[in-house]
Amino acid sequence: MTRIISSLSEISAPYDALFCDLWGCLHNGVKAFPAAVEALQAFRAKGGKVVLLTNAPRPAKFVMESLDRLGCPRDAYDLVVSSGDAAQDAMFAGAVGKKVWHLGPSKDDGFFTEVPEEWQGQAEITRVDFDEAEGIVCTGPFDEVNEVPEDYRPKFLLAKMRELPMLCANPDIVVDLGDKRIYCAGALAALYEEMGGEAMYFGKPHPPIYDLARRKLSRLGGAEDARILAIGDGINTDVAGAAGEGIDCLFISSGLAHDQFGADPQNPDPELLRTWLEARQRDPLYTMGHLT
Repeated sequence: MTRIISSLSEISAPYDALFCDLWGCLHNGVKAFPAAVEALQAFRAKGGKVVLLTNAPRPAKFVMESLDRLGCPRDAYDLVVSSGDAAQDAMFAGAVGKKVWHLGPSKDDGFFTEVPEEWQGQAEITRVDFDEAEGIVCTGPFDEVNEVPEDYRPKFLLAKMRELPMLCANPDIVVDLGDKRIYCAGALAALYEEMGGEAMYFGKPHPPIYDLARRKLSRLGGAEDARILAIGDGINTDVAGAAGEGIDCLFISSGLAHDQFGADPQNPDPELLRTWLEARQRDPLYTMGHLT
């Protein structure tokens, strides 16, 4: 059964690196959590490496700029590896064709304009109108605050009839933006698959983002899987992904499922937690309320 802990320092000694989620663990989309920042800084001060592993659909450069605005200092981490990074590689390799329709907000334009060094000079991806597209790149709803997946059913019906493949740049279903829950690209891709369309995923819990994280971590000295700890609040992304990769996991219970474990988000009720995890057939090695 998962062990409930009160601070990262209790269990951090055996680990050389962290694969730490962002939304729900390090920030809530509005501001960074000071205690979480301090916990990561302390891990690095002891010589550990912190990889921020996020399902954000934007390349790492833009994620870092967003973290700056949210008040997360750069000395809290060594690397950012995003679902956007992994999905970009697939797009530039032609996974959904050369002419793509972008389904997502303008804040994700960097997915197309920030061409990775290894693809510069050979990337021939063009954003086009839906009627001209060979495939879809989904980074989220156009209006993530007000729209829901069902709003896209008519468009997805047309896409399915044309057999357009969809590249999903963020497998998350929902995130909490402050006090408001909003839909992510994963929710749109799930609806498209439900309707019979084809969707491809490259973020957590799928292997490509972990492979990319390991490659980037290797440039800093690397770490064996047995000495990597994944941290996250997503039972179907962070926890499932860690299990699939054979990596120990610390589940943050105050995130997406904060209302399932009793009245005190910092101290999850052990019985409620056990029942909830068993129902989902997940058993993270550790659990804590907030990352501290």
